[in-house]
Amino acid sequence: MAGLGVFFGPMTASARTETGTARSSAGLALGFSCVGHAYAHIFTMLYLTVVLVLEREWGMGYAELIRLSTIGALLFGAAALPMGWLGDRWSAVGMMVVFFIGTGAASIATGFARDPVEMTLGLAAIGLAASIYHPVGIAWLVRNAAQRGRALGFNGFFGGLGVALASAIAGVLTDLISWRAAFVIPGIVCIATGLALWGCWRAGLVVDLRGDRVEEKPASRGDMMRAFFVLSLTMLLAGLIATAMSTVMPKLFAERLSDYVSGTSSVGMLVMALYLVTGTTQLLGGHMADRFSAKTVYVLMFALQAPVLLLAAVAAGPSIVPLMALAAGFNTMAIPSESALLARFSPSKHRSLAFGAKFVIALGIGPVAIMLVAWVEQATGSFFLLFMLLGAFAGVLALAALLLPSDRAAEVKPAPVAVPAE
Repeated sequence: MAGLGVFFGPMTASARTETGTARSSAGLALGFSCVGHAYAHIFTMLYLTVVLVLEREWGMGYAELIRLSTIGALLFGAAALPMGWLGDRWSAVGMMVVFFIGTGAASIATGFARDPVEMTLGLAAIGLAASIYHPVGIAWLVRNAAQRGRALGFNGFFGGLGVALASAIAGVLTDLISWRAAFVIPGIVCIATGLALWGCWRAGLVVDLRGDRVEEKPASRGDMMRAFFVLSLTMLLAGLIATAMSTVMPKLFAERLSDYVSGTSSVGMLVMALYLVTGTTQLLGGHMADRFSAKTVYVLMFALQAPVLLLAAVAAGPSIVPLMALAAGFNTMAIPSESALLARFSPSKHRSLAFGAKFVIALGIGPVAIMLVAWVEQATGSFFLLFMLLGAFAGVLALAALLLPSDRAAEVKPAPVAVPAE
């Protein structure tokens, strides 16, 4: 690992900087991390729109084509743990350079796929490269942030923006040029972003930190262990609720708003608009996590979400839209607090590994959530039972989060010395 720093690492002595340059580096870290979050979701979702064109061009059914993305989706979550380990072991900045360049190169290669096998390999490569972001990019952001909640909320907003823009980018490029351009052009932009970050790193404008920019008194081993077990459960339930809601929402709106919307495009635009609006709630959630106890905010969000999900079980007509917006908004507002709690109760030197574990849990529960949606709909013909279960899960989550240790701790160091990765 040390040898990689010879080529990738900073060239100048300015990498060993004073406080002013450390602040500048922190600002660049925030910018590249936010852009990276948007890219991670855009590139892993491009195919979901492109597949509509491939149905005609390749003469295959939707179900058959969508299965080609399974390995990529699996790698996007499962590879987060080893990628987080590499971020801790080698360099967070270096891994982010690999993320940008690797994801862009994989996307370009996917754009030249000639058959289902090559498409599967291309999508798998995108999923593998993109898996770097969540464990490494967010841990990198946390390490550089003076106000963690605010930074996490801002970063989360960009992630939601990526989710909302993915279908639009793929659709516009496919209609104006071709489905191949929907992979190639964003891939070129992604590689250019990676080269820009690499240049900043080589020039010493972006540095790896040995510790957190604002370091807190370390949590006790007992508190870390308690937080580990509680957060493992709450992150699992939060991931299940979020995935189930995003999976069921188009079908739910199509059924309960049949007198108000018509056509798949109308439903899709409504879902996109809802997620664009609720994505902004991460900014508020981040502000609350800084102003109040992150634990208190975390508990409150799911305590409020539980009755909303129960009401959604019986709601019909236009009332289902604000209820789903509230349910999704509470889930989104809790994310900065959850990440702040994870950062508080994990050692700085293993921060990327901790976030890797989080996303293995949160994304790994996705297939279970999808199967739950399918089972309930097939068994009952409606989503009443699904939302009753999700409401119960949110209640259990809120109660479990009460068991978390207090997250308030005094800051003990304003800014550590920045050092280049070795």
